[in-house]
Amino acid sequence: MTLTATRPATRAAATARPRRTGRRWPLVALLAVLSVLTVSPFLAMFVVALSPAGEPTLPTRWPSALTFDNIAHVLSTSGFLQWTLNSLVYSAVSVVIILLTASMAGYAFAKKRFPGRDAMLWTFLATMMVPFQATLIPTYVLVSDLGGVDTFWGLIVPTLANSQAVFLMRQFILGLPDELFEAAKVDGASELRVYWTIVVPLTRPILATLGVFVFLWHWNDFLWPLVIGQSDATRTLTVGLTILRTEELQLSLLMASAAVSVLPCLLVFFLLQRYLVNSIAMTGLK
Repeated sequence: MTLTATRPATRAAATARPRRTGRRWPLVALLAVLSVLTVSPFLAMFVVALSPAGEPTLPTRWPSALTFDNIAHVLSTSGFLQWTLNSLVYSAVSVVIILLTASMAGYAFAKKRFPGRDAMLWTFLATMMVPFQATLIPTYVLVSDLGGVDTFWGLIVPTLANSQAVFLMRQFILGLPDELFEAAKVDGASELRVYWTIVVPLTRPILATLGVFVFLWHWNDFLWPLVIGQSDATRTLTVGLTILRTEELQLSLLMASAAVSVLPCLLVFFLLQRYLVNSIAMTGLK
């Protein structure tokens, strides 16, 4: 009786599985098409960048050969390496300082009790509603009066007050159990030790995610570096690329410069993608 009762159920389950798989094919095909449409501009950029100079290439025809001469020519262009180094300094220093200050502020807003905490938090978050263009002129006048024009500190400091980063850190730290912090206090740990031994290790996924976002924000930033950087000593890569566009360069050279500017972003993403996935998984569990 048991065998005869289970055999039909097993056959029904076996016949139902292919149907479920068959129903997913349209979704898989749609996602594949969207992926190709998303990646194709980047592939076209790299193909044009590697095409021989002066030879017809995409979208008219496929290049006859691929070469790195355009990239070598762009790297040897006066000021290009300096612009790239300036962008790396601008992005890396901003990432380190913003992650440090945002994690400290997020910990204070999430786990500390002090007068005016909520009012301070919501006032700080209200600055997210104000576009940067509205405060561009007052910020420039202030930095100029302090002698920060065409300097790295004038380029970096005004962008460090990141309310979105503080908000993300606060929301993540709110999910951490209070018992951990209470146990650390009972053991006599100082606030700095609690932050360094509990908050920082447990927030690594969100720190990595936020680090990628902050790096991309600053690497692609254009308006503030354009206003504050007035020489090659502080000019970033995004501003330098606009200078190259004003010159009569071939399309392959412009695409080579764009391809070089994209590589650091891809490298940062591939290095930290494991933490990005962990952050999404932990957020889903919460």
